[in-house]
Amino acid sequence: MIFDAEHFFDGYLVVPDYALRTLDAAARGGASNLSLCETNGGKLVPQVFAITAEAVRRFGADRVGIHCHNDSGLGVAVTLAGVDAGATLVQGTVNGYGERVGNANLVTILPNLALKMGRAMHCGPNMAQLRDLSLFFDELANLRPNPKAPFVGQSAFTHKGGLHANAAQKVARSYEHIAPTLVGNRTRVLVSDMAGRSSLALKAREFGIELDEKSPELKGLIDELKEREFRGYEYEAADASFKLLVARMLGQRKEFFAVDGYRVIVERHGADTWSEATVRVKVNGESIHTVAESSGPIGALDKALRLGLERTFPELRDMTLRDYKVRIVEGNEGTGSKTRVLVESGDGHSIWGTVGVSDNIIDASWEALRESVEYRISMIGRP
Repeated sequence: MIFDAEHFFDGYLVVPDYALRTLDAAARGGASNLSLCETNGGKLVPQVFAITAEAVRRFGADRVGIHCHNDSGLGVAVTLAGVDAGATLVQGTVNGYGERVGNANLVTILPNLALKMGRAMHCGPNMAQLRDLSLFFDELANLRPNPKAPFVGQSAFTHKGGLHANAAQKVARSYEHIAPTLVGNRTRVLVSDMAGRSSLALKAREFGIELDEKSPELKGLIDELKEREFRGYEYEAADASFKLLVARMLGQRKEFFAVDGYRVIVERHGADTWSEATVRVKVNGESIHTVAESSGPIGALDKALRLGLERTFPELRDMTLRDYKVRIVEGNEGTGSKTRVLVESGDGHSIWGTVGVSDNIIDASWEALRESVEYRISMIGRP
């Protein structure tokens, strides 16, 4: 039986003896573990360490646990301080979900305990599945994963700039505090028109494409990248589009389907807006003509495209559009200005981004949607 001593740290700071006597009573009542709760999330690391150490001295490490909240942004830090003081049971939540600003985040606590503090845990052998676990709970909660999350975030092991990328390639620990694979993550390199040969070679290697830094193909890729970014493309959040670009430049881009054309109709009847999209594609030589409806033109296009492809590629049914962003690249043309659309898609296991640019927002969106679908199909590994 676990006794959660709610508000224990606050109580201890007011009347220490009484707070400890509540633990005595719980122990006499049969509690096998006395979990000290930092309920209002306001204590600092030295306070939690000292008070936990006193409880451990009195009751033994095997009987003391720690339960912290994140109201001061220290939920992980004070939890680790509690363990450092001797607590052996840790309470928290996946991704820090919880009341107010959240509980101590187990997804950050666990790798720190296992990889930094050398603590043995039953879940230790499964640490390489940590990122998948985090993404799974985000999916259940219908929340967008935090790209800045420690250890498991998309940006956790991401490098930008030739110097950083080159150093990370030669001596990973110079810019990575652990091997990303230990927590199921991976090294990522952001590319831009400032990227050097090392950055692009390392980025291509992420996708299993080996490029010699002195090869003419890499020079051509750099020139193409600069030209595209001059036109408004941006690949920092569009890894999938970058992979497709590299594959095309190397003559390795497979054509899973061809688009013959599309049409979108938007109508308004009273207070209701309705969109219909028609898409014509060719798959394995067969022409497919599909029509779909949605409340908006992008949703209708997405449905129509996938409707035409799902018979051949049923895995597309698991794909969802997670985020859709529109940026004006050049604003001097008013409503006719060039637009950049970034689309983030996922399938419950992976997340990828694609980009489209056009002076027509529908066409920019179509480019990003089409590349997202193409990238998902390429992941299937079909010929």
